[in-house]
Amino acid sequence: MKDFNIQFDEKFQKKQRHKAREIRNTQWWKRKCSQGLCYYCNNNFPIKELTMDHIVPVSRGGKSIKSNVVPCCKKCNTKKKHLVPIEWQEYMKNQKNL
Repeated sequence: MKDFNIQFDEKFQKKQRHKAREIRNTQWWKRKCSQGLCYYCNNNFPIKELTMDHIVPVSRGGKSIKSNVVPCCKKCNTKKKHLVPIEWQEYMKNQKNL
């Protein structure tokens, strides 16, 4: 699989992380988390066990906007790391084949 590694400067990343902190304080985000569902594994979790994940990671050019952030469990967030959606799908497919 081809690597989609694109580097963005620290200023961009810092700005996006600041925006993510602002989103975490919105009613929209609180409602999203109140459902208790992890975006990736679809399991239910207590609200405090959900984290914010950027579907396209900030380190790969993703922005902190509503359409790019989802609640996910810590286990999935840790596994996903800096993968973009196509890489994550490939990773999950390989995990099922093990």
